[in-house]
Amino acid sequence: MTSMEHTITTADNTGDHGSISRQTFDELTHYFKYASSAYSPVCLRPNGNTLVLQFGNHISDVLGFIARDDDRKELVVALRGSASITDAMLDANILLVPFLTPGVSLPPKARVHAGFLAAWNTVALQITATLAAQRQLHSGHRLVVAGHSMGGALATIAAVSLLQLFPASPVMDQTRIYSYGAPRTGNEVFAEYVNAEFGARAFRGNPLVHTNDGVPTMIPTSLDRLTRKIHPGIEYWQHVDPPSPSTTLRCAAGGEDPCCSASIPSGGITPAHATYLGITVPTPFCL
Repeated sequence: MTSMEHTITTADNTGDHGSISRQTFDELTHYFKYASSAYSPVCLRPNGNTLVLQFGNHISDVLGFIARDDDRKELVVALRGSASITDAMLDANILLVPFLTPGVSLPPKARVHAGFLAAWNTVALQITATLAAQRQLHSGHRLVVAGHSMGGALATIAAVSLLQLFPASPVMDQTRIYSYGAPRTGNEVFAEYVNAEFGARAFRGNPLVHTNDGVPTMIPTSLDRLTRKIHPGIEYWQHVDPPSPSTTLRCAAGGEDPCCSASIPSGGITPAHATYLGITVPTPFCL
């Protein structure tokens, strides 16, 4: 196996609550640089790669970019986390609504956070049109979506949409998700759908829930059926500092491992939310 294959090592799949490999740690760090750079108003060379599109919407205040890495053969969509009053209003709209976005069909009972879905829909057509054009030119490039905080929740919604709009082919690997410090995004049906479709490709880098970051558990699982949400994906929890493979655990599959970040009562937005893998948000990696 080479570094270009970007797969989880066997050691990372043999059991739960074990430390991760250096390769997985380095990949989580690599994609967090995109998530952190999404906070920059202009990022001319995201992670040293080609900027395809810097997108945004003035009404929803969603910002981000699409970058192309020709060495890794990837098109990376990075979405910014909360950074304004408008973002805070979207965060607060926690009602669950049907997953309605152009060209996408989920199980009938799948529901997602109303504010996050509304935010995604303000930039979805712009992003998908650009990716369609890029895919014509670079048919072997797979899709990767990354984001921190609200951007991580948007990344999950975006990846679900892109997986249907741009299905894998013999020359293009399937879409991958890297979310960091993201709040819970959808109901149990939505989480089960994400787990079934993405499996180990749904990296909840948020459980590098850097130590006691409370944002991933800020929306409790004990709410009523109109608002109750759970995490999908496999949690990676950096349980102590400093960040390293040995201090980062791969948690049980299913998204809500009670022995990982969920074992700590949410303290809301703590200082840990602003630093992941030794990188302070919003450090830009744009040269």
